[in-house]
Amino acid sequence: MRWGIERRLEYIEARLYWEGVVNRGHVSEAFGISSQQASADFARYMELAPGNTVYDRSRKGYVATESFRHVVTRPDAGRYLAQLRLVGDGAVGEDDVDLPVPAFDVVPGPVRKIDAGVLRSVLAAIRGKLSTEVLYQSMSRPEPTWRWISPHALAFDGFRWHVRSRCEKDGTYKDFVLARMREMRSFRPEGVDGEMDRGWHERVRVIIGPHPGLSEGQRKAIEVDYAMTGGVSVVDVRRCFLFYFLKRFGLDDDAKERRPEDQHVILLNDEDVMSALECGRSDG
Repeated sequence: MRWGIERRLEYIEARLYWEGVVNRGHVSEAFGISSQQASADFARYMELAPGNTVYDRSRKGYVATESFRHVVTRPDAGRYLAQLRLVGDGAVGEDDVDLPVPAFDVVPGPVRKIDAGVLRSVLAAIRGKLSTEVLYQSMSRPEPTWRWISPHALAFDGFRWHVRSRCEKDGTYKDFVLARMREMRSFRPEGVDGEMDRGWHERVRVIIGPHPGLSEGQRKAIEVDYAMTGGVSVVDVRRCFLFYFLKRFGLDDDAKERRPEDQHVILLNDEDVMSALECGRSDG
């Protein structure tokens, strides 16, 4: 089956699953094809998935039956919500996502402007394993300064994008906030291999559970919220991400002392995690 046809069949099934109805006009508009071609796609889909859909004249489209089952797709709630997040953040328009957008909104945050030219240069350095000179605005100095770095990966901490790099000045692997990179110039072929970045490649098991001060009902809600098994959730975290992970969920030394209404989860293996965090501070 050609990729274009397969993609349209996936679209038909996804709309049946998430919206309950799909018609030829939806397919024609989404893929820029004729109504005849869309009809052929529906016929092909019904051959692959007999009993999944019937035509409903009142709704002027094909509707999912009670015996509907997945044939060409695997429903993914994370992917669906990720598309809404892209629309909410303004990264794409509603016409750029696969499915109709329901009423929704996202909590706004400050805009972090990232220069497209800088990002392009970073990507080129990563692909070519190059060192590059970047004009960087650090928090330790009032004016940006030039420094040589060897980037090997991009990283997102839940709020900001970083460039994981070996810093020639400090002689360590560290995270550079992408939005603080003002300008880039000069490349050198002697980039440092990212395989040597222990903080990036080593992972730490972080075990979290409900705050012991929660009531039984509250505890059950948190266990469901975090998909816990046996009252715990085990998260595999890159060692260099530990600081961001703990900060995001408020899992510092005082977490257990906070009111359970404010701090829903706590670390259950805090000694191991804090030891790994301290190890990260001493990496070279």
